[in-house]
Amino acid sequence: MADQADVQQIWQIADAVCFDVDSTVITEEGLDELANYCGVGDKVAQLTKEAMGNGMSFREALTLRLDLFKPSLQVVEKFVQEHPPQLTPGVKEVISLLQKRGTAVYLVSGGFFRIIEPIAKLVGVPVENIFANKLLFNEMGEYEMFDKDQPTSASGGKARVVQLLKDTHRYKRVVVVGDGLTDAEACPPAEAFIGFGGNVLRPSVQEKAKWFVTSFTELAEPLKS
Repeated sequence: MADQADVQQIWQIADAVCFDVDSTVITEEGLDELANYCGVGDKVAQLTKEAMGNGMSFREALTLRLDLFKPSLQVVEKFVQEHPPQLTPGVKEVISLLQKRGTAVYLVSGGFFRIIEPIAKLVGVPVENIFANKLLFNEMGEYEMFDKDQPTSASGGKARVVQLLKDTHRYKRVVVVGDGLTDAEACPPAEAFIGFGGNVLRPSVQEKAKWFVTSFTELAEPLKS
């Protein structure tokens, strides 16, 4: 069984690192912020709580939440424009250190591509390295549904993304960093999972993580040696 020292060693020699976005790379939850912007934040938060308590699948919960406020293309674009991403302190440095070592960096999220794209640009991650959900609109720009072909649109999606990356690029050492159980569940196929509690500390995630950190400084230090 891997322990903290093993995970730290893999972190230093990783071929690829997959970061969760909401409450990891950024300090907030993108869907919650979009719902707040549309004036239905409390209703969506309540629905999220109920979904988690009732063991609802990720896809079912996402469908219910989006159907509650059906964000139009115009609203999403305006939200992105008026709501610049709040990066978690130190994340940009960690991504830069990894890339200088030749480690590929990906953003893997149950959130939405249109909201994550500006975040990727801010932290220097290529747009093609984003795996996230895509909102679908009709020709009038009205919300229709989300793309169910995206691996991150279903439970277990992050594990599928990691496997896809390993099959495509022949990565041998993939590390997943995130604050949620969906991140922990991506290991395996990832070789290591690092729990992040700098924005939201989840005891269930802390329990599953062999290495649990509460700041990106802790992740930066081993990369400087």
